[in-house]
Amino acid sequence: MTNISKSLLLGFLLLFFGKATAFAQVGMVGQEIGIVAGPVAYYTDYGLRYNLETNTSNTGLGVGLVYYLNFAYKADCNCYATYTYFNDHFRLRAEIDYHQGELHHFGETSQKNNLNGEKLRAMIGKAQVFEMGAHLEYYPLSIRDYTAFAYPVAPYVSLGANFVSFDPYTYSTMGPLENNLFPAFQGYVDQDAGSTWSIVLGAGMRYKLNVVSDLVMNIQWRYYDTDWLDGLDHDNPQNKFNDMIFWLNFGYIYYLNF
Repeated sequence: MTNISKSLLLGFLLLFFGKATAFAQVGMVGQEIGIVAGPVAYYTDYGLRYNLETNTSNTGLGVGLVYYLNFAYKADCNCYATYTYFNDHFRLRAEIDYHQGELHHFGETSQKNNLNGEKLRAMIGKAQVFEMGAHLEYYPLSIRDYTAFAYPVAPYVSLGANFVSFDPYTYSTMGPLENNLFPAFQGYVDQDAGSTWSIVLGAGMRYKLNVVSDLVMNIQWRYYDTDWLDGLDHDNPQNKFNDMIFWLNFGYIYYLNF
């Protein structure tokens, strides 16, 4: 991880946990913390974007720490806040995530029994990505009623943005990459670390375990403002989009103020 990424991570952690301490002292709103993890599907310049094998095989694993502000609850009095539609239907989530995955070329060209097919099959990439950001979650059902066990499941949708630090790695099992690169990729491989932003759309649900904890399931689509997340940005006709991922994660949420 680059020095700037380390500094940003330290600053975010101080903000993440410092904010929690400050809100706990002031007692303004309810707070929740949790951990999530699950598989990540990468949609990059490895393989063909609409190829089934590409979509199911270029996968990895992601883990994250999450922190919520629950506006429906007041920590200073252990009671519900004055009702407003926003308080009863929105949560604010901050999170820090890390995900990585191994990337391969799939498709008709890579399966050919010739030198170019062998070069494609031998080229392997690794995406290593750190993200941190804030998302607004909307719950169509009442958060207050869910907290009071009126129903066990609470669906939601979310929208947010992340700062992204990435560090790709590429190699060939045939030998030095520069001597064994698929011709169309010459000049289009970059293994330098970098940073960018991502737009995040999500949907999920919570399941109430008890008064102070939930299970959560969430799927996110993240679209990056770069095509270098995987270290490859070739100039072929099928390369029409920046890199993106789908992340399905499951986790445990604990209510700090209840």
